[in-house]
Amino acid sequence: FITSVTAFSNLPTSVVHHVSSELFLGNGNPPPFPTNPIVPPPVAVPPPVAEVSGAVVAAASTPGNLNPFGTKSLEYTGGDDPNSSNYKKLSQALNEADNERRKEKEAADQRERAAEIRREERLRKIQYMEDMPDSQPAGTVDEFMFKEGVQMQLDKLDRDLVGLIPVKQRVKEIAALLVLDKMRRKLGFETSVPSLHMSFTGAPGTGKTTVAVRMGQILAKMGYSRRGHVVLATRDDLVGQYVGHTAPKTKEMIKKAMGGVLLVDEAYYLYNAANDRDYGQESIEILLNVMENNQDDLVVAVAGYKDRMDKFFSYIPGMMSRIGNHIDFPNYQADELVKIAGVMSHDLQYDIASDAYPVFKNYIEKRMRLPFFSNARTVRNAMDRARMNSAIRTFQKFAVNQENGGFCTIEDLKLITALDFQILVDDIDNADVSTRIFA
Repeated sequence: FITSVTAFSNLPTSVVHHVSSELFLGNGNPPPFPTNPIVPPPVAVPPPVAEVSGAVVAAASTPGNLNPFGTKSLEYTGGDDPNSSNYKKLSQALNEADNERRKEKEAADQRERAAEIRREERLRKIQYMEDMPDSQPAGTVDEFMFKEGVQMQLDKLDRDLVGLIPVKQRVKEIAALLVLDKMRRKLGFETSVPSLHMSFTGAPGTGKTTVAVRMGQILAKMGYSRRGHVVLATRDDLVGQYVGHTAPKTKEMIKKAMGGVLLVDEAYYLYNAANDRDYGQESIEILLNVMENNQDDLVVAVAGYKDRMDKFFSYIPGMMSRIGNHIDFPNYQADELVKIAGVMSHDLQYDIASDAYPVFKNYIEKRMRLPFFSNARTVRNAMDRARMNSAIRTFQKFAVNQENGGFCTIEDLKLITALDFQILVDDIDNADVSTRIFA
């Protein structure tokens, strides 16, 4: 009985009274335990926790916002839906739509204003030309040529480059177009920036880079180029090694060349027809876009061997159509290369003996029949070797043999003799056939 009472003591009071009445009804004896049973103190129970679809919400520890079950209502805190980040409030979506419409309206207003400005400018030009008397002086070509410094650049090109008559003529034609265009602009005629993108084809050492530098300076003098500098780029400078690397490299080189000339040497290496996944195609597309949209601030010149450039243009017809000036650089003749050697020696303050020129011409004629001949670059290498031979001869004569007491004159330090060139000829004559190209 004590055990039963102990068990009943854990029940609510109403239940205990009901049970006690049923047990002792009819015998008239009072229940053996107090009328007000002792209720044990409540046991602390942690608040219930509900977990629904990854959202865990604990019951509120303080009154407020309670549902009929005595717990706080569930709140959405995320979930495992991968598209949950795409959800947004309706008010946020409406605000974004309003911003987009506002931006579109502002862009349309700007375009309309720009078109209105162009119309007003054109009307002013027309009125200026109608009011201009027929005797209005436009200036002479010579004034523009000398005032802008164009003639100085052309004269410098004549001095620096021996031969290349067709190339110089083409450069002068481009300069004439720019001068006349500027004269027309002064009188108010409608003008547009001509296509100045260029293609230089020819063998190595024919002066392509030199002409590009001169063209950049001419464009700067005429106001068609902000800076007039030349940035030389190859495939390694433009094409990346992995996905996403090409575009930043190409854009960085374009950024460096803005306001001047971007000379892409051996441009045909940008495109690899045997590999459809080659990254060079991306670089070409960026260049084409810049050539079309930024032609007033950047001149792109591509250079390389003529046969390979023709094949390159056949693969990329868009490049061919965007280039308006194609200049072919012919190979130098032996007499022209001898003159180039004289110019190089003069620039380095050396004197070539009169009897040394025929020996050097003999060397050039022999070297031109060997592979990998590079025109002016071969001459430069030959001059470097001749200077070294002259230094060895002078050192042996005065430092080792102690001629003239070891004292040499200024002429001894400047003179390049026939013997210095004859050593180059002997290297070709005495070398094996397989190693003559290194002579």
